[in-house]
Amino acid sequence: MAAITNTYTRFDAKGVREDLSNVIYQISPEETPFMSNVGRENVTNTFFEWQTDDLAAAIATNAQIEGDDITSFTAVTATVRLGNYTQISRKDVIIAGTLEAVDKAGRRSELSYQMAKKSAEIKRDMEATMLANQPATAGSTSAARKTGALLAFLKTNTNEGTGGGDPSYTTIPDAGRTDATAGNLRSFSETLLKDVIQKVWTEGGNPSIVMAGPVNKQNLSKMAGIAGQRFNATGAKPSTIIGAADVYVSDFGNVSIVANRFQRERDVFVLDPEYASVAYLRPFQTVELAKTGDAEKRMLLCEWGLKIKNEKAHGAVYDLNSTIQT
Repeated sequence: MAAITNTYTRFDAKGVREDLSNVIYQISPEETPFMSNVGRENVTNTFFEWQTDDLAAAIATNAQIEGDDITSFTAVTATVRLGNYTQISRKDVIIAGTLEAVDKAGRRSELSYQMAKKSAEIKRDMEATMLANQPATAGSTSAARKTGALLAFLKTNTNEGTGGGDPSYTTIPDAGRTDATAGNLRSFSETLLKDVIQKVWTEGGNPSIVMAGPVNKQNLSKMAGIAGQRFNATGAKPSTIIGAADVYVSDFGNVSIVANRFQRERDVFVLDPEYASVAYLRPFQTVELAKTGDAEKRMLLCEWGLKIKNEKAHGAVYDLNSTIQT
């Protein structure tokens, strides 16, 4: 059927108000598990340093003769001095005066809304950088200074594929690790995980977090002993099948399983958060830039570096493929 002649409809009318929701729906991930779990501290220079030390190896023959004198003294081992650089991370925005003044849906101030977005973006950038294979770089007037990332530090408690190699450094993590080629990538397994957890524990660490990308987080959930656990529910409710492993009970303590969107899928980290921190030379700050026209200019910046207090407190399984196991 058709409308009666001269029926005034929505298609003819003028001035009908638009129905635009006053909420902006944004689902881009903002979680930064590594940065959220490690410590935070302030530094006073673009190059910051700290010291590590080790106890002598335990000996089972330390028995001495009664009344014996010491005629030869054991040499004292000096501490190891480590360092890293800070890097500058920044975002900028310029908003026309008219846009800031008009009535907008979903936000009152365009400038405030965009600055909030930039803050979340910098945190994501920092998370991705800290978990990347980035060596420390001193920088120059023509090259940006870069902080050494986690992969540039870890060299003791690792398990890697054929062709993979740990970074070679003494005091500054300025080399980065050597990744195995695509043809030498391996499937993640419980055996590999147990090996690294044991290595960390043997060196004196007490790891509490295993951090993995989305594929290997799923593979972790399928490991024997932690996948398909069943809880007995009381009452009329059926028992619940657990499809994800959030805690792995190892021979050396419980570790939390944490998924991270911003790390490489080929790496799985075993971490003791007590021995890592983000060092800030300049914490997050908003800088109002010179006004040269009818627009508001802002710069959000942060100058920071990664401090791995003792790399032996952590470990990693490297050179993994991106296959979800059945």
